[in-house]
Amino acid sequence: MQFVKATAFGALTLFTFAASTLQAAPTEQNTVKINAAFEFSSIDPSRSGYVFTRMQVIETLLNVDTQGNLIPGLATEWQILEQGKRWRLSLRDGVVFHNDKPMTAADVVAALNLAKSKPGAWQGVPVTNIKVVDEQHIDIELSTAYQPLGAILANYASAILAPESFGADGVATQVIGTGPFRTYEINTPHRLVVEKFPQYWGQTAQVEYVRYLTGHRAEARVLQARSGQADIVFGLDPAAAPMLKRLPNLSVIRSDLPRTLVVKVNAAHPDMKTVEARQALSLALNRRGIAAAVLRAPEAATAQILPSYMADWHLADTNIEQDLAQAKALLHAQGWQENSEGWLEKDGKLFEIDMITYADRPELTTVATAIQDQWRQLGVKLNVSITNSSAIPAGHADNSLDTALMARNYGTIADPLGILLKDLAGEKGGDWGAMNWDNESVKTSLNELLSESDANAYRQKAQTIAQAIYDERPLIPVASYVQQTAVTKKLDGFRFDPYERSYFLNELSWVK
Repeated sequence: MQFVKATAFGALTLFTFAASTLQAAPTEQNTVKINAAFEFSSIDPSRSGYVFTRMQVIETLLNVDTQGNLIPGLATEWQILEQGKRWRLSLRDGVVFHNDKPMTAADVVAALNLAKSKPGAWQGVPVTNIKVVDEQHIDIELSTAYQPLGAILANYASAILAPESFGADGVATQVIGTGPFRTYEINTPHRLVVEKFPQYWGQTAQVEYVRYLTGHRAEARVLQARSGQADIVFGLDPAAAPMLKRLPNLSVIRSDLPRTLVVKVNAAHPDMKTVEARQALSLALNRRGIAAAVLRAPEAATAQILPSYMADWHLADTNIEQDLAQAKALLHAQGWQENSEGWLEKDGKLFEIDMITYADRPELTTVATAIQDQWRQLGVKLNVSITNSSAIPAGHADNSLDTALMARNYGTIADPLGILLKDLAGEKGGDWGAMNWDNESVKTSLNELLSESDANAYRQKAQTIAQAIYDERPLIPVASYVQQTAVTKKLDGFRFDPYERSYFLNELSWVK
């Protein structure tokens, strides 16, 4: 039985009680308590599916290992046919939805057709047809080869939900998935409780319930880890990690992510429209200092948007060192001169720009302050505003954005080509990518890679694109992202997914 309650504040509360379950209600003793920063505004997989994949409620046809390689999920095998224009997927036997109905090929096709009709991961994918071949196989037909399709199928927006999950308008009203946990309570945007699903096709869970709770305040999450109010706390402020490591009841786990702290630049801004101006802003950054002082990981300093383990896209030779003298020389050559107060000025106008960032990730505000000071040394006046992350795509859309500091996840779609197409290949760039950067060679090469099957040719083009991004700085990388997670020692089996697709909750057990 399931019922939904809308609160006075517009949040959606959904409770699920399975008549067949013999489990006790969730208590402090039988519930793993997870705290993290990010809210979920919807139960539809196209919008907030990441929460439900991490909590292992919903699953995708393909999965991704820690190196970004495709591995089986609800599909056990996949074939790429007709020079990349047809993908055939073999479906796993014995998969049951949380409403106890078996997953069929027709259910899978229906879910994928809904996914491709919505904004998000499927935009731009040249699908012409998705069809049932037989009860164990489906085909995805394309008008042209699309190399990142496997990564799209592993994205949360491509999760396979039961048909009963959706209303007549195609929007999810329930979350009926296939994972080792099913929903028990959903209270958007802050709280989700899941219970183990005994009929799961794979490794069944050992813990009975898991609660996910969101909160923006980093200091509150630290207190919850210290006090034992939470068993697993994601997204800790790196500055708190040394103190938490000293506590006997906690382990603090440091993990590298395919996420990068980058400055998004409006390349059409009068003061930043030249390559030399953007290079100067980049040269003025003390990346090593920021990485050491803020992220507590000096090795995280980088001038590239993608990490070294995405080897095709990572350059062997780049400079991350601060060079204020060279930065000033580049701007002086552009006609900028220091005024009596040390600010750069040209034609009676200061080099003054705005930066927005958001507090969901606590280090962003500290890094923004550091950049403000470092650009002050260059003579550039930076005005920093802390707002909601949604202001970044809004500012991109209406062209009001100067710069934004953001933590860009290049692993949302495991193949970086999919992300880079969205970030760089559009007419204006992408909401979370370049803005008004016009490089036709990069756009052409990105689209050519969609059908490139030769590994050497693929790498050569990827390196050329990476070099252009590095040289022209439409995005100014600062540091690779590091995740700090506090885990109670009462739990065994925790492991971290660098692509943040799963919390591997079905591998957890209580220490006896």
